[in-house]
Amino acid sequence: MGQEDARVLRPDRIRDAATVIVVRDAANRPRILMGQRGRAAAFMPNKVVFPGGAVDAADAEVPLAFPLADPCRSRLDQPGEAAPEALAAAAIRELWEETGQIAGVRGAWDDAPPGWRDFAATGHRPDPRHLRYVFRAITPPGRPRRFDARFFLLPAERLATDPDDVSRADGELRHLAWVELDAARKLDLPFVTAVALGEIAAHLPRLTAPDRVPFFGDDRGVTDAARPRD
Repeated sequence: MGQEDARVLRPDRIRDAATVIVVRDAANRPRILMGQRGRAAAFMPNKVVFPGGAVDAADAEVPLAFPLADPCRSRLDQPGEAAPEALAAAAIRELWEETGQIAGVRGAWDDAPPGWRDFAATGHRPDPRHLRYVFRAITPPGRPRRFDARFFLLPAERLATDPDDVSRADGELRHLAWVELDAARKLDLPFVTAVALGEIAAHLPRLTAPDRVPFFGDDRGVTDAARPRD
């Protein structure tokens, strides 16, 4: 994740978050980029997850190279919630930090905000055009940290970097690998990650915006993401 909030998080506080499911060879041999959280991680230690994390304040200030495509933008645009552009920016930043992979286009960016300067130093600007909003989930009550996570699908061929090069990852996720879909289901996954995998499997091989965005809430099972957070 990005920089942690220095304040003590109340157990019932829900932070906005973004997660990226990067899919490779969707039509023939679907593989997903995943990594394992550290043993000492405060949130879901040892679990195998997709890249992702909390939205930082600076994400709302990021000038995206292109607009976020509809219907994804309109589905994310909910009254009183995080801006669609901030969520897309967080997804791109977290992907970069945790895997070293870039969802961006070539371009100078001299005034990048804190948290984005290493990304800007690669000579890229963040490009959300190929992100597809496909799933939403809230961490169940009772956890020390709770997140309202929006999951984005991204075709690996849209990366600006070599998908096999994870040398610039920040180390938060260990054992980064392209995992076949069937094999991924057998790993030590958070429950919500397993639910998301099932939704993605039903969607493949298409990597387009789904007809509806499932929402896994606290106690309501899977509904529709258009329903606002309580």
